[in-house]
Amino acid sequence: MSNSVSKWFAAFLAVLLLYMVPVGESARRQDDLSRIVVHQSVTKFVDSVRMKGYVSPKMYQDLTRELDATGNLYEIAMEHQHKKYDPEYRDPSDPETFQNSFAVVYDAYYEVEILGHLFPDTDLPLDDRSRIYKLTVGDFFQVKVSNQNRTPSIVLFDALTGSNSGNKSVIAFPYGGMVLNEDY
Repeated sequence: MSNSVSKWFAAFLAVLLLYMVPVGESARRQDDLSRIVVHQSVTKFVDSVRMKGYVSPKMYQDLTRELDATGNLYEIAMEHQHKKYDPEYRDPSDPETFQNSFAVVYDAYYEVEILGHLFPDTDLPLDDRSRIYKLTVGDFFQVKVSNQNRTPSIVLFDALTGSNSGNKSVIAFPYGGMVLNEDY
């Protein structure tokens, strides 16, 4: 009896090593390739925005097309912080109380405002100049991308361990910086 149990265990172990380990390694490599694509695509997009000083519909569509090529579903969170200088007064209602100084304030705009400008409810062509979202030198622009689906490696890991990892982001990449140019 114990001899047959050990044979079944050896057969199970052989199947596990011959099939499941390579499948798991392949799924892990797919996640690694997806991370590389996300890193390169987001870096290229953000650096392009920082150097040009604007976001165009084509630039955004190129980013989403590159991310879609990985086979994963992503959440793209964009943030534009516009730099402003507000004069400081002792009494804001009296211009004579100006303190000879300015406070730096950032107005934040997020993907709802940015995408609303890029893709308005009009019949304008994608390359229309009015659809460009403009930034100014000194502003900050940041993009955070994270996957929203379960990647193949997470599915396989959950199947082998009997766990439920949920929808945790395995692929996440934030990147941003200061706008350096206004080329519009």
